[in-house]
Amino acid sequence: MSAPLPRTTLLRQFDTVRLIPSRFAAVEDSVLAALATDDTHLADLFELDAATNERLRAERGLLPGIGIDELVFGVPNFRIVNAAFTHARPEGSRFNGPERGAWYCSFEIETALAEVAFHKSVEYAEIERYEDSVTYEAFLADFTHEFHDLRGDPRFASCLDPRSYRASQKLAGRLMRAGAIGVVYPGTRRPEGTNLACFRPPVVGNVRRGEGWRFTWSGTPQPRIARLRRRR
Repeated sequence: MSAPLPRTTLLRQFDTVRLIPSRFAAVEDSVLAALATDDTHLADLFELDAATNERLRAERGLLPGIGIDELVFGVPNFRIVNAAFTHARPEGSRFNGPERGAWYCSFEIETALAEVAFHKSVEYAEIERYEDSVTYEAFLADFTHEFHDLRGDPRFASCLDPRSYRASQKLAGRLMRAGAIGVVYPGTRRPEGTNLACFRPPVVGNVRRGEGWRFTWSGTPQPRIARLRRRR
């Protein structure tokens, strides 16, 4: 008998929040233009970027973890969506392995901020230096679909282990093979919050920009977080 899968919930959730570093949130790929001396040089830079950029490789059907038919094109912020699925961390994340990413977001901005603060602090702990200031852009998305739901289900408590992704990645593999859309689960860095991991790019709907945020570390693991004012 195969192991059980989490129950599904018909989710209708608007304004979910995903935070990404501002340097990756440029409107166009032409951020390389600032480095080019002329059009020929710019073309060479784009060719080099295409050879090493996982999103661009995936959009040409060159990544084994995700097919070009799974990606999205021609909608606002489609590059931001595709990048989430094609730039997986080498060790994977909670509900994905290293070969394919997922769209992670939170129901509440406080939960999204807590996730970023935790993961960046882990990076600084590795170099034993908590001195930095980085900005993030919020991207909002809407979801209306059936998601596997880990909330209030003790059978999958190990998938919420704050120190290990082993059980959650194993579950994610089973869900992917079963054709699942994604997982909704309690926040592991802010337990009163809710997170969502979407496995399918076309399900990420109505993606648009939200607010900007600055995280500042001044010698301690806990950053100071400030909302950025938009220029009028």
